[in-house]
Amino acid sequence: MRTVSASLLAGYLLFTAVSVVAQEGPPFCGTEGVWIQILGSGGSELDDGNSGSSYLVWLDNKARLLVDTAPGSSLRFDTAGAEFADLDAIVFTHLHADHAADFPAFIDGSVFAGRDRPLPVLGPEGDRETHPDTKTFVTRLIGPEGAFPYLADFLTYKSSGGYKIDVRNVPATGRRRWSRFGTANIRLASIPVHHGGMPAVAWRVEVADQVIVFAGDLSNQKNALPKFAEGADALIIHHAIPETARGTLKENHVTPTQIGQIAAKANARMLILGHRMNRTRGRETQSREAIEVNYTEPLIFANDLECWGL
Repeated sequence: MRTVSASLLAGYLLFTAVSVVAQEGPPFCGTEGVWIQILGSGGSELDDGNSGSSYLVWLDNKARLLVDTAPGSSLRFDTAGAEFADLDAIVFTHLHADHAADFPAFIDGSVFAGRDRPLPVLGPEGDRETHPDTKTFVTRLIGPEGAFPYLADFLTYKSSGGYKIDVRNVPATGRRRWSRFGTANIRLASIPVHHGGMPAVAWRVEVADQVIVFAGDLSNQKNALPKFAEGADALIIHHAIPETARGTLKENHVTPTQIGQIAAKANARMLILGHRMNRTRGRETQSREAIEVNYTEPLIFANDLECWGL
């Protein structure tokens, strides 16, 4: 039995957003069209009751894209009723543990998933100091000399899971847009964004004439996101700091005022706030007021397993 709670945002006729929360059985995102599911809406905290920030893009009742493999996301993926064999790709916004730690769990569990085609895994290049690129990250986890070497055959065509992982690095420096990936279902583009000293990217997903942009963790220093997200049907930005944040926090994340400015400049049709930390939960009224100084289109504070249709 499924219980569906729908929230119609009045006055906006260009899309229908439906929030779905399961009481019994898996949540239901709809059998047709494009849906965004929040696998996790939290951050790195151990006392917020939420999985880390992670997302699924559904098309016609199939999960086609997994964005970040945050802690708890493999459990949420199961609860959502998604099929690993349906994924066209996994993408990382960056490789901090609170966004990537469940990757080995996904690969280990996929032995039983019936996948029979290569799995593209895309994420940022590293730097030459302390941050590995995505290929190195994956090898350190599941390579022959990695943390879980018994999974190393997934990097070959002799994989015990029936498929090979194809890891690709995308640029994480400069301002150039990268757009060299597409399938029959989705097309992907990325740009570097500033997240303190961590290589990071934002992703633009084109699917069935809809555009979804996942900004990931970022400050507004490069100011490249508004153009990259221009005309997005949904813009997902992380709400990790309050308006009063200062110092290092603003080096890594955007404030609510900046979120509103970015969304307005991008002319996004809908704004979803993920990566909600304890320091921002309970301040939704203040955050909404700061955002709506510049942006007055539909605004959603994400929660685990909600599903939003475009």
